[in-house]
Amino acid sequence: MPDRTPPLGVEELHALVAAGDIDTVVLAFPDMQGRLQGKRFAARFFLDEVLAHGTEGCNYLLAVDADMNTVDGYAMSSWDRGYGDFAMHADLATLRRLPWNAGTAMVVADLAWEDGGPVPAAPRQILRRQLERLAGHGLTARAGTELEFIVFRDTYEQAWDADYRGLTPANQYNIDYSVLGTGRVEPLLRRIRNEMAGAGLTVESAKGECNPGQHEIVFRYDDALITCDQHAIYKTGAKEIAAQEGMSLTFMAKYNEREGNSCHIHLSLAGEDGTGAMAGDGEGGMSEVMRHFLAGQLAALREFSLLYAPHINSYKRFQPGSFAPTAVAWGRDNRTCALRVVGHGASLRFENRLPGGDVNPYLAVAGMVAAGLHGVEQRLELPEPCAGNAYTADYAHVPGTLREAAELWENSALAKAAFGDEVVAHYRNMARVEVDAYDAAVTDWELRRSFERM
Repeated sequence: MPDRTPPLGVEELHALVAAGDIDTVVLAFPDMQGRLQGKRFAARFFLDEVLAHGTEGCNYLLAVDADMNTVDGYAMSSWDRGYGDFAMHADLATLRRLPWNAGTAMVVADLAWEDGGPVPAAPRQILRRQLERLAGHGLTARAGTELEFIVFRDTYEQAWDADYRGLTPANQYNIDYSVLGTGRVEPLLRRIRNEMAGAGLTVESAKGECNPGQHEIVFRYDDALITCDQHAIYKTGAKEIAAQEGMSLTFMAKYNEREGNSCHIHLSLAGEDGTGAMAGDGEGGMSEVMRHFLAGQLAALREFSLLYAPHINSYKRFQPGSFAPTAVAWGRDNRTCALRVVGHGASLRFENRLPGGDVNPYLAVAGMVAAGLHGVEQRLELPEPCAGNAYTADYAHVPGTLREAAELWENSALAKAAFGDEVVAHYRNMARVEVDAYDAAVTDWELRRSFERM
């Protein structure tokens, strides 16, 4: 069972600040894209003022596009409403040191309105609500996320100046499982592994992947909210460490026409006594709860795809024979399916293979829990597993575009029942903003195809 000890206690923080070892505290929350937004505080001020009373942030932080531009269509935050503040309150269970930033600690915040009520569209709150529903069934969710990224020898500034073209990947060829390939970039990988461990994450391994310069670092599973917090911290920290090393890395779902960056999410359930709830004496060693829970994933997968693949670029991963799924199917240890059942006994779990490296983990795990609860509450029957190639079999197809996924989400009675009208409308608008921006953009592809020849 994972260790539940907080990475850093408040009394220890007081001592570290008094000794001069910590001088800065970052208070941050995950935004709609899963990015950390917040403030850096002088450590003494944080302890004297912010710890007890919280701080404020402009509520537009949950109502902007990916470039931080104000956009219309959000009920909770707009020019008409004055772009006021919401409160940020530290969740002290997340307090930790950030070894890659000298003298710095960090804590994740929950958001609240001025009257103390929660902010329903905040990703952390969305996940909390689904976990509370799950607890009503006497269950808790454990999750692990597997983030892939591509490393480049260029700095982020050099990549920007080059319009992200002609970059030099850290490896020139497919290094999947290659020890030689990971050795080429081990100084960076080692820093990420060790400094994430110093921040309280339990590192499992690092391995090469298929796309030139592509790697994956995996961390031990934990309670769902803890895993999502650690995911957000790791993603930010890995970028910061890469920048310090004069390099860059990207988690975008599809950087080029080769293999995309996935973020497979493993999920299992535990009962009130902490023992696994997915193993049983049913077919395939599954419990009745697992069969219903997995059936719920299949039933909701298309309608919840917006939570798993939230951007235009996300859908470019879904290509036949790419190890990114196209079929709404499940199978035992079958990587051609959207849902893959793995493990035995206490380790029995399923893997959602839809999400890419751009996923917001809070929304994705919330979707998986809500889908599973639908299956449990409706006692949905699990169909037979796919034993062959799901790419060529006759299954429903995952959405092919963000536009399709957003329409499915918007019209989903299941989404409205699980998340509420406000959350459905909020994230439908996020998708609308991205689709509108993409439709208005003139791409390099269009210029190369049309400038001279059309």
